[in-house]
Amino acid sequence: MNKFLIVTNQDKDRDLRVTKEIQRYIISRGCQCHLAEPIVGTNPIETGYTDTSGLQKDVECVLVLGGDGTFIQTARDFAGLNIPMVGVNLGTVGFLAAIDVESLHDGLDALIDGEYTIHNRILLDGAVYHQGECTQKSIAFNDVIVTRSGFSRIVELKIYVNNQLMDIYAADGVIVSTPTGSTGYNLSAGGPVVFPETEMMIITPICPQSLSARSVVVSSKAKIRIEIGRRRKTQKEEALVTYDGDTVWELESSDTVEVRRSDLMVPIVTIREKSFCDILRNKIKNI
Repeated sequence: MNKFLIVTNQDKDRDLRVTKEIQRYIISRGCQCHLAEPIVGTNPIETGYTDTSGLQKDVECVLVLGGDGTFIQTARDFAGLNIPMVGVNLGTVGFLAAIDVESLHDGLDALIDGEYTIHNRILLDGAVYHQGECTQKSIAFNDVIVTRSGFSRIVELKIYVNNQLMDIYAADGVIVSTPTGSTGYNLSAGGPVVFPETEMMIITPICPQSLSARSVVVSSKAKIRIEIGRRRKTQKEEALVTYDGDTVWELESSDTVEVRRSDLMVPIVTIREKSFCDILRNKIKNI
């Protein structure tokens, strides 16, 4: 690789010290490196954080400086462009980062010298239906989450897999996660950790009322449908659907959220011999 684009979370690198150091080093190695243009003054939930409209077609790699949240949003911004992405950890845990600041030059050398591998990660397509009509769609890199709204109470969620009723959760909500997202909210809710290159989806209830409710792993080819039940007659909006932590849509009783694997993939760079086992072993203790 010798043509790079840097996307920086400026809350994590306020003076752009790390960003400029990376740019200088890449250029000193005889490669090209540009800084991405952020989107200013818009709603990031609707538009994202990075302006990809004028993106140079010959970009070979996107360097994402920040934490896991920055990486997830950038993956959504660049979805469908098929440009490999690599994270530079400026956050805390950094499950998605392949390069740490402490070994910055070694990581950049690996990219330039071709000592890396690329793995495609799946995305999720989510769609909200109200009275049979699709009213909202979005994609998710980590997870699609349906949670209760309003007061401290539980919500009834009917879970269908391939049009077959799987379970009815009385819970705070439910998470549909990608393998990449298994180390996110899914992990906090007691769901399993899944190797990110696998192709499956994980359904995990959030604080279920029943002790028998457990996570379920389904094929990536499955179609998941979540139907909102009624818990309070005085509450019109029964739940919220969020994509990768961004609140997107309010849900009423009898609304449904359909989740399936997207046709889009995100190519993620792994540096040298650094495996998911290494990341899991070294970073899970920091949570």
